[in-house]
Order: sequence, then C-alpha cells, then structure tokens
Amino acid sequence: MSLVQLYVPVEVAQRCVAEMGELGKVQFRDLNPEVNAFQRSFVSEIRRFDEMERQCRYFKAQTAKADIPARTLATSATLSRARSAQEIDELEEKLRHHEERILEMNNSYETLQRRYLQLTELRHVLRDTDVFFQQAESRNADEPDDSAALLDNDIEQQAYAETNQVHLGYVTGVIARNRIQTFERVLWRSLRGNLYMKTAEIDEAIVDPDSDEVIEKNVFAIFAHGREIIAKIKKISESLGATLYSIDDSPDKRRDALLDVTSRIEDLNSVLSNTSQTRRSELLDIAENLAAWTTIVRKEKAVYHTMNLFNYDINRKCLIAEGWCATNDIPLIQHSLKEATESSGTNLPSILTVLRTKKKPPTFHRTNKFTEAFQTIIDAYGMARYREVNPGIFTIISFPFLFAIMFGDIGHGFLMFLFALYLVVNEKKLALNKDEIFQMFFTGRYIMLLMGLFSIFTGFIYNDIFSLSLNIFPSGFDWPSNYTSTEAVTATPNGEVYFLGLDPAWHGSENFLLFTNSYKMKQAIIIGVIHMSFAIVLNVYNHINYKNKAFIWLETLPQFLFMESIFGYLILCIMYKWSVNWWELDSDGNHLHNKPPSLLNMLIYMFLSPGKVNPEDQLYPGQGTVQLILVLIAVVCIPWMWFAKPYYLKRKNSQHQYARIETQDEEEPMGSSSAEVVDDDDEEEEEFDFSEIMIHQTIHTIEFCLNCISNTASYLRLWALSLAHAQLSSVLWDMTMKKIFNMSGVVQVIALVVGFSMWFSLTGFILIGMEGLSAFLHTLRLHWVEFNSKFYLGDGVPFEPFSFRTVLEEADN
Repeated sequence: MSLVQLYVPVEVAQRCVAEMGELGKVQFRDLNPEVNAFQRSFVSEIRRFDEMERQCRYFKAQTAKADIPARTLATSATLSRARSAQEIDELEEKLRHHEERILEMNNSYETLQRRYLQLTELRHVLRDTDVFFQQAESRNADEPDDSAALLDNDIEQQAYAETNQVHLGYVTGVIARNRIQTFERVLWRSLRGNLYMKTAEIDEAIVDPDSDEVIEKNVFAIFAHGREIIAKIKKISESLGATLYSIDDSPDKRRDALLDVTSRIEDLNSVLSNTSQTRRSELLDIAENLAAWTTIVRKEKAVYHTMNLFNYDINRKCLIAEGWCATNDIPLIQHSLKEATESSGTNLPSILTVLRTKKKPPTFHRTNKFTEAFQTIIDAYGMARYREVNPGIFTIISFPFLFAIMFGDIGHGFLMFLFALYLVVNEKKLALNKDEIFQMFFTGRYIMLLMGLFSIFTGFIYNDIFSLSLNIFPSGFDWPSNYTSTEAVTATPNGEVYFLGLDPAWHGSENFLLFTNSYKMKQAIIIGVIHMSFAIVLNVYNHINYKNKAFIWLETLPQFLFMESIFGYLILCIMYKWSVNWWELDSDGNHLHNKPPSLLNMLIYMFLSPGKVNPEDQLYPGQGTVQLILVLIAVVCIPWMWFAKPYYLKRKNSQHQYARIETQDEEEPMGSSSAEVVDDDDEEEEEFDFSEIMIHQTIHTIEFCLNCISNTASYLRLWALSLAHAQLSSVLWDMTMKKIFNMSGVVQVIALVVGFSMWFSLTGFILIGMEGLSAFLHTLRLHWVEFNSKFYLGDGVPFEPFSFRTVLEEADN
C-alpha cells in the first residue's frame, strides 16, 4: 500500500473524483477532521442532491403505489461518465417539474375522490332515508286503538304514535359500521331513550381517499323532539366520526336532489377516470428513467461527500487530497486522472505523488469469486494487520480438510458436492436471488464444493458410503467358510494390505467401534498438533516482516520447543506404536514385546516421575532418558518465553533513548537550513512501560502453556463428530432400509418406496444439513481459536476504497 497525494484543479475536480469512484482503487483520508460537517466546502451541493434524492424516493413510492414496475438498468456503462453542471441543472429542473405535476394531480385526484365520497354517501342517505320517511308517514296515518292490549303496541310503536301529536326533528348521515353499536348505546344513554333511530347498510364499497382502504358504512336517521336534543345528537355523531347530511323532509325535493346527485356522480366518474389516466401516463414516463436518475444523483452526491474530505489551496486554486491505494494500481490511477482531465477539455493536469509515511496502512487482500468466501471467514475473526501473514491462503485447504475429517462419507460428500456444483454452474442466474438465507449458501458455494470433494476423499479413507463399506480391493483378512450363525468367528490376516483406506472386513465386526475409536482419536491428536505447530512457525514470517528477528529466538523458538517436547513427542510415540507388531512371536512362540502401553498414562507419568519408566509400560529402550530431556526442555522454555522478550525490549529502549539524546546534542545551530521534511501527522511513538510489558508477557506465557493442553484436547472434536456422524448414518440405514430387504413381494415394493423416501429426506435434512452445519461450526472454531490465536493478531484496518459500486449497494440495502 502507498499513501498518495493528489493535486486536482478545481475545474476538473468533480470529473476526477467521479473517475476515482468508477475505478474504486483509492481510500481517501479526511484532511479536515476538526471541521464540522455543516461547515465544509460543498455542503450546499450535498443539500441540493439530498433534495433530488428525496424526489427520486417520492417517485419510487408513487410508482410502487400505482403498481408500475420501475425499469431496471441493464448496464451501468451509460452512467459511468461524470455529469456536467448543465446536465445536473437540467436533471434538477426535470425532477422539480415532474414532482410539481405529480403533486398537483395527486391533490386534484384526492379532492375529486373526497367529493365523490360525499356525493356517494349523500345518494345513499337520500335513497335510504326516503324509506324511513315513508314508514313514518304510513304510521302517522294509522290511529292507535285505546282498547288494544298492552303488548300490541311496544315502545317503538308508541314513539311513532307520538309523532301524530308533535313535530319531530331529525338528523341523517353515515357512520362506520364497526361503530354503530357504540353509537346507539351512547345516544340511548345520553338522551335516556327519547329518540327513534333507523339504520341501513351501504352495500357499495366506500374507499377512504386518505388511506385507500375500503370502509364499510351505514346510513342512519334519528328522530327526536327539541332543538337541544337535536344539537346534542349532532355533537355525539361528529365525535364518533359520523358524517352528517342535511336533507329536505319533502318527498319531491328529496327525489329531485337524488336525481341531481346521481348525474353529478356520473360526471365526476368521468373526470376521475381522466385524471387517473393522466397521472398514470406521467408515472409511466417517470418509471422509464427513474433508475438512471437515482443512480446519477447518488453518484454525484457521493462525489461531493468525498470532495469534502479534501483541502482547498487558495493560492494554487486546487484541491489537495490524500489517500491509500495499492502500489500496483498507481499507474492505473494516473491513467484515469489523465482521461478525466482530457475529457474536461482543459490543459490543467492532476498531479499524483507518493508520500513516505510511518502511518499504518489499511489492509487489502485481492480476492476472486473462489477465494472471497475463505477470506470472509478470516475477516470475520479480525482484519489482518498490514503485511501480516494471511491465514486465508491456508484456510482454502485446511478448512474443507478438517470439515471432511468430521463429515467423512462418500455418499454424503457426493450429495453436498452436487448441490455446490449446481450453485457454481448457475451462479450468474442465481446471483440475482436476493433472499438472505439463500445468499448465505450461495456465497459459500466454493467452500461447499471443496468440503464435498474432501469428504469424498475421507470417505474413501474411512471406507464409508451411507454407513456401508466398499469392497474394491483385496481384503487383508479371511473369514472362515464353515460356521453357524450362533458362534463367533475370527478373521485371520492373509498378508495382504488393503490398498486405500480402512479394510472392509472391519465393517460389521464386534470390535469395529473399538478399532475406529482408537484410530480416529489418535488421528485427531496428530492433525491438531501439526496444525498448531504450523501456526507457531508462521510467527517467523511475521517477525521477519516487521523487522523483529530477535523475537524468533526470544519467543517463537521456545514456544515451538515447548509444544514439540510434549505433544510433538506424543505424536511420534503414536506413530511408533502403530509401526510395531506388539503380538509378534519368536521361534519358541514367546512374545517379543510386552503388551502395548497406554500413551495417556505415559504422558502423565512423564511429568509425575521424570526419567523413570515401568519396564512393563516401556515403549522403546532409553525411554526414561529421552523423556527426562524433553521435560527439562519444556521447563526451560517457560522462563525463556517469560523473561527474554521483556528484557530485550527494555535494553533496546534504553539504547534508543541514548541515541535520541546524542542526536539532539548534534543538532544544527539555530538559523541553519535542513532538507528533511517532518510529517506532523505521523503517529507518535508509544511510551515504553516495562511493567506493562512484563504483565502482558506473563499473561501471554501462562495462556500459551495452558492453551497447548486445552487446544490439543479441543482437536478431539474431530474424533467425536466423526464417530457421531458414522453412528447416526448407521442407525438411520438400519431403521429404514435394512429391514426392507428381508421382505418380499408387493409389500417389499411399497415398503421400499416409503422407506427410501424417509431415508433420503432424513439423510438430506439431518445428516447433511444439521450434521454438516455442526461440523462447519466446529471447523470454524478450530481455525479461529486453536489456529489463528497462535500467530494472527487481526487488529488491522480494512481497505475501503471510494467506489460507486459500494455506494449504490449500501443505498439499495
């Protein structure tokens, strides 16, 4: 990475920054950290584009509301060039004109809708209340019979009878249907029953112009006596959201009003239709160009946001920018600046210079579609420090390999490989799917591809395909030919060695689980120690790169010796124990070796009784002396790790202080000139504190020694999950498919279809889905905790260049 400084003339600044945004290779630094965001140079331009972006969002909401699909951009090539000031002014005027027209038509349409709503409700009020008045008139014509029984005239009929003697007032209107019961209850309690109320449902859909929701409403007519009661009824009605309409009590006038309202509704319908068509045609024109307008506005806004990070040189009339970029990309950046200057039609060039600085550069890892997912796994743990060893390179192999050790099965690995292969082959089409869950699988398609391949390989090593074995090569054991089903038989070695993986003779035997347990447990320890030892060795490259070669001898070497003197020795003993035939006999038929010793007990007594080994538990001659030397090495490495590095740093700091004093004494007298340029922005050197370093080294030493034990034990998850996966696969096969092969006839065919469906679905969901996710998470832990913690600091700053692609993606999300 290089820190570059740009001198950009004001006339071409906008075009040059736009070219940098299209290129996406420069991360600009903020040269005005103390300046408030509202006091920077291009605040007015940003506010202008904020307003234009708001207009674009408004158009997008309007088109979505009208169910008009926005046209997507097929390519961004037409939008890659920077826009001139005249083009931006024209776009701003166009957006303003369209917004005014849409707002005007929306207001007009809402006004017409409200008027249409009022006329529709009035028509129903006139139609339904006409029936109420006719009922009242017919009841007025009938005189009540005083000799009738008490129950012949109920309360409501008595209320109608009273209308013959007094003149009643009335209130008519409409109210929401869900409030009608509350409305009746409030009126009855407030007026103590001194009213007569009739309602009728409106069967036509009433659309609220504010919310565009369909509301069910009822027409009501309330008859009561007295002006105060009528006024009270009106207040209650308005408080509950009812709309009141005044109508005449004359039938002829109501009939004329109904005809007039009906004709006005027909005219209003035609006006509403024309307004809606005009508004839709306007939105269709906007939708054709909305995506392009939004992209232009967001790009220009990002350009001026970036220009606010620059300094303005009044004397030179240019903008000064600083930023980080990859050293290999500098020629490409210079070429882009040259093209931007030439396209502007000016002869003022932009100048790029490389600055020498002590600042910590950001970290940039070049990735492609294959390595991106692996690098993402490492970046999730922490961004690498600049020029630190990147574990992502080794993760490409180690991650799928450790996964496959836990997931080893030819069949399961092949199914996973096929699924990942489908995602890889159709990646261009499937990349358009924005579902969040699917994107997680799609991003890791190449990881799953390798995990499937490595699982097939380890499946051959375990000789396991859907919990069954393959007999491809000659077996190393012979089974007796004559035996009964009730007696136990023993296979005898025939001198052959199975060519690849586990001998199929072990499958189905009584001691199969005992054998594979021992093998997989020791295999996990060997792979774990090698993996962690490799991580410790990677510290050498970090120390060489950061010019701390002394740390190799003061820290890395004792760590490596401590690790190998204990656990390196353990894996050598495991391999030696595998290589010895412990049951070999001499010519007299006596055993040449004692019984195989327990390696766990050997490791424990190596520290409890150093230099002493029980002859019955001896693994090889001279074992006690070797173990005593290894224990002494491990003990010596502890103070070596603890004190050597802090003492070295203290001595180095003292020499540095003496050198600084001598330099100050030899400074030139006042008034002399110096050609050295001091960068005031460079990071200040941290103050040396020996006690703090000693405490840190103490914690680090204790942590390393304890982690050597706990991390080695942590790799036993490779054995545990491999065992669990194999046993689950075996149980699933035995419970679904194995029993079916003992059937016959039609029953077997039906059971085979049902059983295979269950077996395949459970295999995909449990053994591949859930077990695969479990193995993935355990593999992730082994890389993050056991591997990365040995050498990877992960405290770097990511390289985040100014890129239009990133700006547009963040805006869309």
